[in-house]
Amino acid sequence: MPKNILIVEDDADVRDSLQEVLRMFGYNVQVAKNGSEALGVLQTQEPPCLIFLDLMMPVMNGWQFCFLRAQDPQLSKIPVVLITAVGNPKQKAHALGVSHGLGKPFDFGQLLAVTQSCGCC
Repeated sequence: MPKNILIVEDDADVRDSLQEVLRMFGYNVQVAKNGSEALGVLQTQEPPCLIFLDLMMPVMNGWQFCFLRAQDPQLSKIPVVLITAVGNPKQKAHALGVSHGLGKPFDFGQLLAVTQSCGCC
C-alpha cells in the first residue's frame, strides 16, 4: 500500500520535481504552496507519513507552520524534513525540532534515504 507524503514548497519547479521523483518510487504525494495550505490539507486528507517543508514561503513560512504543528498533538507526530536554500539546513532543522534538513539543490538519492529513515518506506 503506497504511503502519503506532503510537500510544502512555494517554488513550482522544486515542488513538481519532488512530486515526480517520489511518485516514481510509489508514494502518494499531496502538495501545498505554503504552510497555510498545508494545514488545510492536513485537516482534510489522510495524514501523511512525512512532510517535506520549505522554510521561506509567502503567506505562512516554515517557521510559522512548525510553531502551529507543534501545538497539535496529531500533527506533531508526523516527521518533517526541512528543505531549504538557506545555509546550514541541518542546524535549521534542529532549531525547528524537525527530523532532518536538506539543502537545495539536493541529491535525490539522499532525499529517498531520508524518506526511508523517517519510516516512510
